[in-house]
Amino acid sequence: MRRLFALMLGLSTLALGGGNGGSGPPAQPTLTGDLQIHDPTVLEVGGRYVAMGTGFENIDGGTLRIKTSADGLRWSDAGTLGTAQPAWVAKQLGTQPPNLWAPTLSRRGSTTYLYYAASLFGKNTSGIGLATNPHLDPAHPAAGWTDQGAVLTSKRGDTFNAIDPFRIDTNDGRAWLAFGSFWDGIKLRELDAVSGKLRPGNSTLYSLASRGGGAVEAASLLEHGGYFYLFVSFDRCCAGLDSTYHIMVGRAKQITGPYTDREGVPMMKGGGSQLQASSGRLIGPGGQEVYRNGAQDWLVYHYYDGDLGGTPQLQTAQIGFDAAGWPVLGALPK
Repeated sequence: MRRLFALMLGLSTLALGGGNGGSGPPAQPTLTGDLQIHDPTVLEVGGRYVAMGTGFENIDGGTLRIKTSADGLRWSDAGTLGTAQPAWVAKQLGTQPPNLWAPTLSRRGSTTYLYYAASLFGKNTSGIGLATNPHLDPAHPAAGWTDQGAVLTSKRGDTFNAIDPFRIDTNDGRAWLAFGSFWDGIKLRELDAVSGKLRPGNSTLYSLASRGGGAVEAASLLEHGGYFYLFVSFDRCCAGLDSTYHIMVGRAKQITGPYTDREGVPMMKGGGSQLQASSGRLIGPGGQEVYRNGAQDWLVYHYYDGDLGGTPQLQTAQIGFDAAGWPVLGALPK
């Protein structure tokens, strides 16, 4: 899961090492400033950047952390999105969790949509909430938000886990929410594109990827070149230097699937092609998400820095495509 798992100062270590092919994208940039974040999401607004991530456990109410940047390279801490969790969270979970997890930012028209997860570690008593902002100001990213309550929930006995949300607005004008972790894997529901809530006319729960109860989470989708690409994280998150997270990808002709990897293995049967894994000081890369940066598609993810005792750090990378149409990332920063 892009598990908004304890983003405390000293959590973890990253792992990277992806492929390169075709003309290849540029090297991944060296980021500076305050980079401590977990399960990051990035939104470009008027040439400036806002990032949000999992809250610190039992600090500032465990609310979402915020970073800002004027150029996407040097980042500054911008505090939290409030100091109290929305009222629906404790009602849904039966208790207030230590923190909120795995936010995702997207825009449609002038409205910014923020989805986030609330859960208890290791359980699927969970919920995905939504907040909206009619005019997000990157200079004041904590201002202007209205919480819209729960969008989707899960409970003990359900076959899915309602965490790790990601919204995609497709070229046909529709909107979709991907989510899931462990259990039966990655799921998809259609949204009402304007309200951001589930679309009343389509109650189908689509299945995109599964490892038979194993670790697959942090779903993110990209529409490109006639395909939909599904990015996920495999294996162990949130264990600092012992993390084994790595980023995998598959693709499909329709957003609802079926998704397969480079070798044609269905992602519903554990398939996935590795995009980024641990390398050097960069341990356990994952919690990834696609975002638009100017005219290019980029990926943002966290890793655990071996030189900083496993502290989770922010990294971004432009997405390139090889001759066969598969995504590749540039060389890692030193």
